Amino acid sequence: MKVADLHLHTNASDGTYTPEEVVLKSKYAGLSAISIVDHDTVDALDSALDVARDNEIEIIPGIELSAACDGKEIHILGYLIDHHNQDLTEKIKILKNNRIDRVHKITEKLKDLGVNLKPQTVFDIAGNGIISRLHIARALVQEKAVATTGEAFQRYIGDSSPAYVLGFKMKPEETISLIKNAGGIPVLAHPYSLHSDALTLKLIEFGIMGLEVYYPEHSQGMINFYLDLAKKYNLLATGGSDCHGAAKPEVRIGSIKIPYTLIEELKKAKETLL
Repeated sequence: MKVADLHLHTNASDGTYTPEEVVLKSKYAGLSAISIVDHDTVDALDSALDVARDNEIEIIPGIELSAACDGKEIHILGYLIDHHNQDLTEKIKILKNNRIDRVHKITEKLKDLGVNLKPQTVFDIAGNGIISRLHIARALVQEKAVATTGEAFQRYIGDSSPAYVLGFKMKPEETISLIKNAGGIPVLAHPYSLHSDALTLKLIEFGIMGLEVYYPEHSQGMINFYLDLAKKYNLLATGGSDCHGAAKPEVRIGSIKIPYTLIEELKKAKETLL
């Protein structure tokens, strides 16, 4: 049976693998299809598509966009997008600048907490990739302010932690519209992380077309709950590992595998948008 992993990151955002490495490692893991969904960027997709053609791996063009609602950061996956869509690429430029500003704000908060972290240290780790909190966490480990990236999130930069900054200005409905206008299918990423069924239902009202049901942090009970929710509201079900390479070494490519039939359902849904 053909299987897929629809949540992979490269060094174009906060992963450590190059697009080429992601494709080759996916082939080694026995996957037939993958989606690279880097945060607020599509820079990896053309390179990945080139390598995939020679390695019999199907690439589902994707992105993971961030939005804010009710004081919470929300991640929305866009599948089967036209990654050269002009509106999408222009918005990405704005988001990139927002992320740079966010680093400066977080390092200022860290300074107030007695942790001196230079923004340039974060930028050096990110390289040419879109900057995320994971880069800040890695910088804190590098500077020996914490022992692990997990500790960095727990003590300083997690959603409820003292140096957290909500740095995204897009509303979920704007994000959903942006994905649909780029020909894509908007899917709520790791819904457990919202800790709010009411917010999940609000996002469904805004036009989310799917839920990321299969995810490393989802228990079997959560999977059953989101499957029932998807069925009730006629939503698609997707899933993936959320692999970031060496940045999260415990999560491997293909550690979550979904049947290819779920990709076929995504493609059918895309036809309704055309």
